[in-house]
Amino acid sequence: MLFSERICSELGYSKKELSNFLRNSPRKYRVYTIPKRTLGFRTIAHPSKELKLIQRECDKILKEILPIHECAFAYKKGSSIKKNALQHVNQPYLLKMDFSKYFNSITPNLFWKKVENLDIVIDERERNLINKIIFWQPNAYDKEKLMLSIGAPTSPLISNFVAYDFDLNLNAWCLLQGIVYTRYADDLTFSTNKKNILTNLPRIVKAFLKIHLDGVTVNEIKTKFSSMKHNRHVTGITLTDENGISLGRKNKRVLFHLVHKYSLGLLEKEKISNLQGLIFYFEHIQPGFINRLEKKYSTVTIQNLLKGI
Repeated sequence: MLFSERICSELGYSKKELSNFLRNSPRKYRVYTIPKRTLGFRTIAHPSKELKLIQRECDKILKEILPIHECAFAYKKGSSIKKNALQHVNQPYLLKMDFSKYFNSITPNLFWKKVENLDIVIDERERNLINKIIFWQPNAYDKEKLMLSIGAPTSPLISNFVAYDFDLNLNAWCLLQGIVYTRYADDLTFSTNKKNILTNLPRIVKAFLKIHLDGVTVNEIKTKFSSMKHNRHVTGITLTDENGISLGRKNKRVLFHLVHKYSLGLLEKEKISNLQGLIFYFEHIQPGFINRLEKKYSTVTIQNLLKGI
């Protein structure tokens, strides 16, 4: 069954209705910005409600045929930033790198080049349809400029898939060198127990990018080396010198401060749900954290907080 037939069957469109709707779909996005964690702003292009439904159906189909490498830890069932960080706990030397505007660097040409490496036949008409479903047109006057958006349900899968060859080959090279490699979305992490072996790795990564992800570049500002002599962090999680993981003293101080305000009845109601999420996140990273809070603030206080009372 063709993509268009499956989508029509699932969502109740006729082929003509689907084609008419998708005619201008790359422009059916609401665009806004949010502040980044460190510096600057991130552009979000959020698809319309109807386009999002179509993208979700397309995502289900594509998941059946597009491979993702095991060293990619984002956007996969059963994976998490915790599992990503745990790959590096026994390694004293760390290198972190970051892709620059990764999603927006992914174009139809790059996507179809990767698809052509697979034994999958998709005709030109279906390719055009898929392009209109998964890619965003940021410029109203340039219909040829299409890119992946941050905000579309299909973007996480596509971003992992196009990096499959890059992940496969870079990971194989790293294993031969005694280096552990993982990728969480656009965050690349390398670790090893061999001193100085990571020094030339940024140059190697750029060479692999040129071969397997041409058009994607490295954000030089975020290339950072660290070791057990300094704080080591992987996707927001601290690697401890005892070969474990932690959320760090600063994050804990913030959380304890908020819980203390709640215990005194001083925490704003709109902040309680955010605090609940933080507590469950801490519990996920460091099991037993809720028990620690209960001992400090009483079981009744913490259970009431988690219930939103």
